[in-house]
Amino acid sequence: MDRERKIKLLGLNLGVAAANIIIFSPAGLIPDIFAASKLIATFGISSIILSGAGLIYGNYILLKEPERSSPTRKIMTSEDYVERLEAHRRLKTFERNVDILLDQIDRLQNKNRIIRNILLQIFSASEMSYKKFDGVIAEVERIFFMNLRSILNKMNAFDEEDYNFVRERRESRDFSEEFMEEKIKVYNEYITFVKSATEDNEQILLKLDKLLLEISGLNSVESGQLEEMAGMREIDDLIKQAKNYRN
Repeated sequence: MDRERKIKLLGLNLGVAAANIIIFSPAGLIPDIFAASKLIATFGISSIILSGAGLIYGNYILLKEPERSSPTRKIMTSEDYVERLEAHRRLKTFERNVDILLDQIDRLQNKNRIIRNILLQIFSASEMSYKKFDGVIAEVERIFFMNLRSILNKMNAFDEEDYNFVRERRESRDFSEEFMEEKIKVYNEYITFVKSATEDNEQILLKLDKLLLEISGLNSVESGQLEEMAGMREIDDLIKQAKNYRN
């Protein structure tokens, strides 16, 4: 039961109880309903019936009211990211970045598929070594798409129409040079972030390439050897950095 509903129920029950105390307590309006006049007794009985009915009905309505579900963040699939990137092709400023990001998604999925296929030649899917490796790859995918979500947020916030307006008006001197420089600086920060984050994702793909190079030459992996691979250590560092960034 949510907190707001509990407060409403408590308020209703305490309100009815308080009203009855005021009416029927020794110092109240009707201290003794049986000794009161016919008119007052009728009023007292009516009060009891109405307060009882109000209490039952009010509790029924509040308890019957459907629970409010707290909003949950939708888990996006790779197809969702592709769809959202395609929608940003209209932004000429980021057109090249969109092409690169779409290509990055394809390459990420292809590399991870190859890595998993190679691992299944060395381990069975039920072995702890495979499960651990698979969990690491899944975490790398999560970091990649978390970074991509940040890029999409910047693209959503970027006002290309205003950006073009500022660039066109910069030479006309309709506004002060200082003001125009400040506007351009803000938009350049958007552009720099998108380019930098796109390169970060390229670095993630590079780490997967290094790992793929290592495991593709293995016929078996001894216990503990997995963690000692240079490619695996780089990916572990990446995961730790991402966790520290979130915290």
